[in-house]
Amino acid sequence: MTCASCANRIERRLNKLDGVSATVNYATEKARVEYEDSVEPGRLVEAVEAAGYHATLPALPDAPAAPGDETSALRQRLMLSALLSLPVLVLAMIPSLQFDNWQWLSLALVSPVVVWGGWPFHRAAWANLRHGAATMDTLISVGTLAAWLWSLYALFLGDAGMSGMRMTFDLIPRSGEGANQIYLETAGVVTTFLLAGRYFEARAKRRAGAALTALLELGAKDVELLDGRRVPVAGLAVGDRFIVRPGEKVATDGVVESGAGAVDMSMLTGESVPVEVQPGASVAGATVNVGGRLVVRASAVGADTALARIARLVEAAQNGKAPVQRLADRISGVFVPVVIVLALGTLGFWLGTGETATFAFTAAVSVLIIACPCALGLATPTALMVGTGRGAQLGLLINGPEVLESTRAVDTVVLDKTGTVTTGRMSLVDVVGPEETLRLVGPLERFSEHPVGRAIAGGDAEVTDFVNHAGLGVEGVVGGTHVVAGRAALAGDPPAALAQAVRDAEAQGRTAVLAAWDGAVRAVLVVADTVKPTSREAVASLRALGLRPVLLTGDNAATARAVAAEVGIDEVIAEVLPAGKAEVIAGLQAEGRVVAMVGDGVNDAPALAQADLGLAIGTGTDVAIEASDLTLVSGDLRSAADAIRLSRATLRTIRQNLGWAFGYNVAAIPLAALGLLNPVIAGLAMALSSLSVVGNALRLRRFGRS
Repeated sequence: MTCASCANRIERRLNKLDGVSATVNYATEKARVEYEDSVEPGRLVEAVEAAGYHATLPALPDAPAAPGDETSALRQRLMLSALLSLPVLVLAMIPSLQFDNWQWLSLALVSPVVVWGGWPFHRAAWANLRHGAATMDTLISVGTLAAWLWSLYALFLGDAGMSGMRMTFDLIPRSGEGANQIYLETAGVVTTFLLAGRYFEARAKRRAGAALTALLELGAKDVELLDGRRVPVAGLAVGDRFIVRPGEKVATDGVVESGAGAVDMSMLTGESVPVEVQPGASVAGATVNVGGRLVVRASAVGADTALARIARLVEAAQNGKAPVQRLADRISGVFVPVVIVLALGTLGFWLGTGETATFAFTAAVSVLIIACPCALGLATPTALMVGTGRGAQLGLLINGPEVLESTRAVDTVVLDKTGTVTTGRMSLVDVVGPEETLRLVGPLERFSEHPVGRAIAGGDAEVTDFVNHAGLGVEGVVGGTHVVAGRAALAGDPPAALAQAVRDAEAQGRTAVLAAWDGAVRAVLVVADTVKPTSREAVASLRALGLRPVLLTGDNAATARAVAAEVGIDEVIAEVLPAGKAEVIAGLQAEGRVVAMVGDGVNDAPALAQADLGLAIGTGTDVAIEASDLTLVSGDLRSAADAIRLSRATLRTIRQNLGWAFGYNVAAIPLAALGLLNPVIAGLAMALSSLSVVGNALRLRRFGRS
């Protein structure tokens, strides 16, 4: 497929089959098809091939194949075409360099460019012609071939092949002349420019679907069964019992049968605090055991696991997005046939008025050449290249032109809490107790594997008789003093003053650790996932863009409200499971909102894909980044506002470029049809229109942070 109209054509052809409902996604190059049992899957492939395209059925529904590397062949065509076209352009534009028989060298250099380099355009134009359609490929093919074929005529049958021939630039062609003109540089340069645009477009598209591949690679590769055998995860069956040691990934969804410890669920939930697990607790595949040996009985394997379900959510959300209808392709559906009719009409008109065939054909070729959409083809890729290049300098990655349309209408921005608004790491925020608290508790927690303990750890005092009580806390002797740190069940009940400190901490969604020595609870250490220093400023910047911020998290409501109040967010949606985040986004969209989502974890991937605009924090997981439309490399939430501003500026530039490109054609085609433009001047004007488009795009290099 070369444009959104291709996707629409395939979709229409599939939906003509009885019992079939299909949607075709141009960006991911996939068709999502629902069909009745009476429909043979082979008929779906036949329908696609009947429309002039190729399709394959997936071998495994839950194992999407990686997209082929289309960019390699395009890059080869582009590089060779540029090398061959450049000397031809120089010779055509500088008469003093035109040595004897230079035109034959130009023919030898340009012919491979037009035929081999432009083959993707010619092939697409032929496929469109067979099905009664016309796209930008049609006009590119017709324009470049017309310039090349006319040059062949002038060289072999006209006067242009003579040894002493020199190119001249008459602004207005004279009746009876034209057979001594060649337009090889036009054919070569147009082909090269359009290949460049197609290459950069293909390179951006190739990233589609990478989120699913990244998701499926997150899980463990092998697992140790209870009998000591080590087998691939794919060999697990429901009911098998396997061992998970500290630091290992849980192989698949299951239930803990024996052992106790803490499981880091952040890969799926995005929350920084590990979940304490005891016999009977459920665990999910791909999560990490951070402490304690566990024996787990598999309850779901393969496509039934939580990880696989999230992968399907991402795929469904991606395929659910309507293909972007690019303005250039929509207009070219009408523009291309009109230009061809105008060229034929020009030829017939001048022949009918008694002009020579050479003059009439020269005017017709001028119409085709000046209408050839070089500026039109460059309008999007050049602005996108400059905009994304400037974004990369600022740590803002735009993952394709489809993103830009979404930024214009976004009115709501949903922010994940952990790792986005907050740091995603537990930190010690308060100590209620005597000065020696950290001196005693810090060294003890150095031996703890729990993230809450690591937030408190410090000091270098000697620790002996250390004991880790899974799910309760730790104890040991620090510098001769017996110290206990953890829950009340281990440390004991605190006095009234410290009990109030515990209640205050829990009311704010923070974790309170009791510290006891000398036989009594003497301190409370408060640990929390702290808000990033720039988050409040970032929320203010998003409001300034007219966006309504919403905090979305799987954490408890008390913690969520406390964080929201600290950064200036009024609307909070808390205690949402990973699968539910995408549903929340869909619900907001059903209310008529255009939603942007900012997140960083695997659990955010379905919501990022479901949102009209997905922004991933670069410090998050690869899955979230691949599922998003924009990536904020720095991890600074303030970049979200800058990314939206840059995207809107890039979209505005693309629209300006398209306006100029079409305006140029509307103004210039009548001049060519009236015989007032030599095809060489038409080619030069076309080149100048391209330069104007590039120059306008280069203004994006001055984009700066707010």
